Formats: sequence, structure tokens, C-alpha cells
Amino acid sequence: MKKIVVAVFAGALMMSCGAGKNGKPKPGGGFNLFSVEKDIELGAQVANEIESNPSEYPILDSASNVQAYKYIYGIRDEILNTGLVHHKDDFAWRIRIINDDEILNAFCTPGGYIYFYTGLIHYLDNEAELAGVMGHEMAHADLRHSTRQLTKQFGVQVLLSAVLGDQSALTQITGGLIALKFSRAHETEADRMSVTYLCPTHWPADVGAGFFEKIRDSGTQTPPQFISTHPSHENRIENYHMWAAQDSCEGDHTHDAAYENFKKLLK
Repeated sequence: MKKIVVAVFAGALMMSCGAGKNGKPKPGGGFNLFSVEKDIELGAQVANEIESNPSEYPILDSASNVQAYKYIYGIRDEILNTGLVHHKDDFAWRIRIINDDEILNAFCTPGGYIYFYTGLIHYLDNEAELAGVMGHEMAHADLRHSTRQLTKQFGVQVLLSAVLGDQSALTQITGGLIALKFSRAHETEADRMSVTYLCPTHWPADVGAGFFEKIRDSGTQTPPQFISTHPSHENRIENYHMWAAQDSCEGDHTHDAAYENFKKLLK
């Protein structure tokens, strides 16, 4: 049975995010003890910690897997080019693929370092689903959710120590990110922004609904982290459809064949 790890990241100590028009969360809203610059520093430190541990995080080399990375970066670029990612020019938005087919997971550190496990990539059905997951993960980073959750778990001093390069603190934070659970509000906000990001693209903005339906109908007892138990599957399915209709989103391309070719590149 596949090992499914709970994870989804991104960044900062917000007391509340706040909502803008049409219920869309306002990036950077609310009180935050960490600056954007500290998010960037922490993300870079965590990324270095992850990539210095190939036995636990066997990352596919980008130089040896040029076509695979070109494909997944193309999806990222479509999202960034909508102009709707608030920290588009602040964060790294760098992608790495972790070669582990047993883990169905993706996460994004503070500062926009994005990681996809091959297990999740193979589990997804098409490019649109990958774009939906990517949008959700990027939203957690763009809205700076992670450090608030991490602060509750470890405290401000540990986060500051990690930013300053303390190895013990970095190891704690890295492990914390991989087991991080977001609040109901943060999950809803990330779902909402995924629809917002995808709406101007050629992908269905409510593709997340189909993904949650697949998980629900499969009877999976331990779903991937971003399919957390809150909000419920039914609420999330309804929300995706409602937001896409509200925003008059018209994308309908899933690019199944291109996605199958991408998966074949992951060796």
C-alpha cells in the first residue's frame, strides 16, 4: 500500500489573512511577525537542508532530466504569467522533483521552493490536475501561511534560529514542514486562490473538484495531505465549482496525452 505523507507548505506568521472582493484572500493581509525577506531567507535555508539530504529526498537532477523539468516549469510559468501571484517577483518559485513513487505528496516552502514527489505525479490523471495542485501549493506560499503554523509548532525563536543557519533548528523546521497541517481557513484560502490562478488559463479552474471526487469515490482511507479532512471533500468540491462559476472561468483543456508523455520521462 502506498505511503502517503501529509504536507503542504509556504509562508508566515499571519494572525489573519483577511478577504478581498468575492471572498478572495488578500495576499499578505493580517499581522505577521516575519517580513517577506525573512520568509525568503527561511525558504532558502530549508531548501538547502532538503537538497543536502539525498538519501531522504532523492531529487531528480535537473541537468539530466531537462525535458521533464521544462514541462513542469511550463505549468509554473502559466500560473505566474497570469499576474495574479502577489509575490511573483519576490519568491524563487523553483521546482524540484523528488524521485519516490511511494509518496503521494507535494509541498512549497516559505519563499516559493516547490517540491513534487513522483508518486503524486504518477497518481494524477492529467496536466490540469497537476496545475491545480501546483496552484494550491503556490497559494500557501503566496499567502504566507506556513510560518504561522510553524510558529505554533516550534515558536518564534526556532524559526529565527533556522533563518540564521542553526542546523538543529533547520532540521526541526524541515521535518515540521513535511508534517505540517494547515487550518481550515488556510486550506479554503489555498483552494480559492488555485481557482483564481487557473481561471485565466486554458485549464479548468475547478479541476480541484474532480480530484476530490476521485479521492472520495476511491474510498482511500489516507488521502494526500492537501486532501486533508478539513474542509470536507463535499464542501471543497462545491466550493471549486462555485468559485469557477462566480469568476466566469472558461478553460477546458486537460492535456492528457502531454501529461502521459511527461510521466514517461520520470525514470
